[in-house]
Amino acid sequence: MKRRFLRDFWRLFRGYWNSEHKWQARGLLAFVIGLNFFDVYLLVCINSWYNEFYNALQQYQENLFLPLIGEFMGLASLHILIAVYAIYLRQMVQIKWRTWLTDNYLTKWLHEQAYYRLQVLKSDTDNPDQRISEDINQFVLLTLQLLIGFLKQMTTLAAFGVVLWNLSGAFTVPVGSHEFVIYGYMFWFSLVYSALGTVGAHIAGRKLIRLNFDQQRYEADFRFNMMRMRENSESVAFYRGERSEKTGFKERFTHVISNYWQLMRQTKILNFYVNGYAQLAVIVPLVLAAPQYFAGGMALGGLMQTVTAFGRVQDALSYFVESYDTIAQLLAVIRRLVGFTGHIEEVGEIENGVSRGEQVAQELSLTDLQVQLPDERVLLRDCTLSLPAGSRALVTGASGCGKSTLLRTLAGIWPYGQGEVSLPAGSRALFLPQRPYLPLGSLRRALYYPLTAEEDSARLQQVLTLVGLAKFADRLDDVDDWSRILSLGEQQRLAFARILLVRPDWIFLDEASSALDEPREQQMYELIKRELPQVSIVSVGHRSTLFAQHDTELHLAGDGSWQLRPIQVG
Repeated sequence: MKRRFLRDFWRLFRGYWNSEHKWQARGLLAFVIGLNFFDVYLLVCINSWYNEFYNALQQYQENLFLPLIGEFMGLASLHILIAVYAIYLRQMVQIKWRTWLTDNYLTKWLHEQAYYRLQVLKSDTDNPDQRISEDINQFVLLTLQLLIGFLKQMTTLAAFGVVLWNLSGAFTVPVGSHEFVIYGYMFWFSLVYSALGTVGAHIAGRKLIRLNFDQQRYEADFRFNMMRMRENSESVAFYRGERSEKTGFKERFTHVISNYWQLMRQTKILNFYVNGYAQLAVIVPLVLAAPQYFAGGMALGGLMQTVTAFGRVQDALSYFVESYDTIAQLLAVIRRLVGFTGHIEEVGEIENGVSRGEQVAQELSLTDLQVQLPDERVLLRDCTLSLPAGSRALVTGASGCGKSTLLRTLAGIWPYGQGEVSLPAGSRALFLPQRPYLPLGSLRRALYYPLTAEEDSARLQQVLTLVGLAKFADRLDDVDDWSRILSLGEQQRLAFARILLVRPDWIFLDEASSALDEPREQQMYELIKRELPQVSIVSVGHRSTLFAQHDTELHLAGDGSWQLRPIQVG
């Protein structure tokens, strides 16, 4: 378990610190650590001040009172300045590290449609949005908090350990006729006390690791379920599905609350232990130092300095006790991020059985193409055919025969199958799904998706008019949820407008006109023929009216067999 945690932690940790930003990152982190070390030095100086100040009080040295107060004010002001900037610069490291990690994960998640393959191949990968947004932030925050805290506490242990060793002197333990002298006995006592405390904290809080992991998952599931309903609010409203949705919400929320109760009970046990441990540590140094003080071997200043030094050493040695809950959260975060990373790498290593290539011939070629489902049921077998440039092919067949899956295969996003798909070299292809995707933002951005460059407004307004959306021509820069504002039919017309802007060589339409009435559907196809006369079209559809817009039919039987035949219109 320990070795696995260290391996997983190092796997996530090393990337940024070995990246192109490594020297800037390392330098800034070293400066932050240096500030924390200097802060420890100031605490040692303040600890020595306690000795002088309380001795002056005990001896009624009024002439030293104000100078010592002034000295304390100087030390305290410098301590505040260093402490504030140590946190501020640590947060700067956090921002830079999180930015790099987020960009890295977004690149991996989007590379070669990994986000889609995760759904197809790894259905147990839950809530990737939370992994990237929340877990990365938590990993960076908790790692810096624990790492810098650990280094500071170890420095505190070294500095105040020497102080405590010198102050505590020797303790004589009589055993029969012999006497054993323990030098620095208060230091050794604090060491044993902290070791026992760390073991006890692990026993009291080890269940928190799994509970924190589950809590994040249940919270994300509950949130995603509500987000999914919001995205499909119209369908839910039509079905009057509020009662069913509420039942689903309550089921997921029950998991959230049930796990949180367990988390509360386990945290309560750990808090009882940690707080009891901390309060006992307050009285222990007084008890240990009292014999020397009452025997006259230690002045009041020495007693206060000893108590303070013991507290600092105790805090340093008790770092893992105090931080156990934080460590448990970090373990849970690492487990989630490593699992997510592993799944992305797994789907990236899976080779697509269908190879995609380019050819000199101006045609779409399928060679020995086989398309199947994850359960190995074959939808299309031994398909070898060619569609010359300018073709207009209609893919037909009963529902569930594999028409949409064939288009996914042609797009290169369906991993189950074998064979080869070739397009003319340098040709551009555009795939239109049944429900167009409209990104958040302006209508201009939604219209020009998936491209990022934009044409002038006059051209965009012209295109909107051509597809019958002229009423939106003056709203190009309005930012809104356009998937909610536009009906499905209007969204599909917007997708046809994208064709006119992208001007691809090959268009693949997966029932992309299903929400349009037949006259409007005919207008859209004729618009494409008029504006892009050389374009090649491959459509999936059920309507008989589509035959008039195509010259070739590819019929899928659903049992693997297929037939390519010309369409006789009229």
